[in-house]
Amino acid sequence: MTRPEPGGAETAARLAALGWQPLLAPALVLAPRPVALPPCQAVLVTSRAAARALPPPRPGLALLAVGAATAEAAREAGWYQAEAAEGTAADLARLATARLNPEGGPLLLAVGQGYSLDLAADLRARGFRVLRRIAYAARPATRLPDDVLRRVGAEGVSKILFHSPRSAGCAITLFREAGHAATIARMSALVISPRVAEAARRALDPLHWRALCVAARPTEEALLALLGPAPAGQGGRPLL
Repeated sequence: MTRPEPGGAETAARLAALGWQPLLAPALVLAPRPVALPPCQAVLVTSRAAARALPPPRPGLALLAVGAATAEAAREAGWYQAEAAEGTAADLARLATARLNPEGGPLLLAVGQGYSLDLAADLRARGFRVLRRIAYAARPATRLPDDVLRRVGAEGVSKILFHSPRSAGCAITLFREAGHAATIARMSALVISPRVAEAARRALDPLHWRALCVAARPTEEALLALLGPAPAGQGGRPLL
């Protein structure tokens, strides 16, 4: 499980409920940054980490989220009227176009450092003024947990999950540095989107994954649907 915290623990709990034994190996470390609310007609967020970094809402200020999980994180932070797009940045841009008027004022786009530049450009091309603000920074982890390296070295791990292109690249780099590139190549990689699949392919090159499975939609529900319950008689089987 290469997803950074706090989302990694949430995904691990869902995996455990399916009968799998998740091994937490976060490839990124997130550091929230305070976000101020400038005058704007709406706030757009592209991840749960960004939603959790928001200050309390102003009355009447709309919030549009990239997907249902991000909208739920915003509601937990007090943004009770958060509306969800269908899961991709393009979906979020389309929702903003349908709900908002470029003449109604700027949009605050709360994102991770280095993320969502394409979304900001898309929104600007649609006529919106975009105030892109950093809600968190994500730095690569310096090493993988010792227990993960031991389990991977024993070759008892069958699958590895990737939630983002950057976490995939960073995780695979860490496994390479630990001497386990060939070991993880014998696993099945489950990824949340085609972009993540490309990052996982590129980072492992010239080796190849045993299997590379892409979720039908860029949501965690679709990602876990690739996995399903642990096979009968194999409950508690470990995976990353």
